[in-house]
Amino acid sequence: MESGTLCSIGELARRTGLTVKTIRFYSDRGIVVPAHRTPAGYRRYDPDAVARLALVRTLRELGLGLDAIRQVVDRELTLGDVAAQHAAALEVQIGILRLRRAVLTAVAGRGPTTSEEMERMHRLARLTGDERRRLTDEFLDAVFAGLGRDTDHAGVRRSMTPELPDDPTEEQLEAWIELAELSLDPDFRARVRSGAEGRAADLPDSGFGQPHPDVVAIARDHAAAALATGITPQSPRADHVVAAITADCSRVLGRPDDGELCRRLLRRLTAANDPRRDRYFRLLALINDWPPPGHLAPALDWSVTALRLRTAG
Repeated sequence: MESGTLCSIGELARRTGLTVKTIRFYSDRGIVVPAHRTPAGYRRYDPDAVARLALVRTLRELGLGLDAIRQVVDRELTLGDVAAQHAAALEVQIGILRLRRAVLTAVAGRGPTTSEEMERMHRLARLTGDERRRLTDEFLDAVFAGLGRDTDHAGVRRSMTPELPDDPTEEQLEAWIELAELSLDPDFRARVRSGAEGRAADLPDSGFGQPHPDVVAIARDHAAAALATGITPQSPRADHVVAAITADCSRVLGRPDDGELCRRLLRRLTAANDPRRDRYFRLLALINDWPPPGHLAPALDWSVTALRLRTAG
C-alpha cells in the first residue's frame, strides 16, 4: 500500500491476516477508524491502519481490553501506562490462580476429599496475613499456655511459627494449607501440648530461656550415631548407647540414672515420636524457606525400642 493510497477492508484483511469481520468490529468500536467512505458506504483505510491493527493484535494477544486499546491507539494513554496497569492486574490474577492451583493440587494429593474439607482448605488458603498469624498464635497458645513465663518459651514458639511470604510459591501455599490443618487438629494439638509439658517438667527452675539440652534431642543424637554405624536396638552393642543416653539425661535433669529415669525417658520419647511432628517441621521449613530438617522418627523409633528392651516395668 503506497503512502497516501487508501485500501478496501478486504485488502487490509489480506495485509494484516485479520478477518474482514474482525476489522469491521474494530472499526465499529472506534479503534481503527476508516479514513474515508465511498459514496456507496464502503470503508477505505489509510496506510497507518496496518500499523495500528498490528498493535491492536499484539495488545489483544497480551490480554488488554478494547477500551484500553482504544485509549492507546488514540494516544489518550501511553503504551507504558497501559502496560503497567495491565501487569499489575495480571499479578493479582496470577496470585488467585496460584492459590486455586495449590488447593486443587492439595485435594488431588490426598485422595477422597469431602466438599467440606475442600471448602476448609480453600478458606485456609485465602486467609490474610493477620488471619494466618491469629490462627498460628491460637495454636501456639494452646500448646504453651500456663507452662511458664512467655519469655521462657519465646524461642521455641519462634521456631514453630510459619511466616508465609507475600508472594509464596505454589509449594509454599500447599504447605501452608496442610500445616494450618494440622494445627487445627485437636489430637495433634494435644500431642504437641503433651510434649511441651514434658519438656517444661524436665527444665530446671531457670526455665526455657536458659541453654538446656532437651532429652529428646539427646536421645536423637545418640540413636542417629548408632543407626549410622549399623547398631540395631536389639544388639548387645546398643547397651553402651542406651547407657550414654541415660547418663547424659541424668546429668541434664539432675536425677539418678536408674529405672525410674529410664521409664520417664521412655514416656517422653514415645510421646514425641509422632510422624505428624516430623511433617509439621518439614512443612514449616518449606514455608519459611529454611533448610529441610532431618527425620526424627527413625532415631526415636530406635531409642524407644532400645529403652523398652532394657527397662523393667
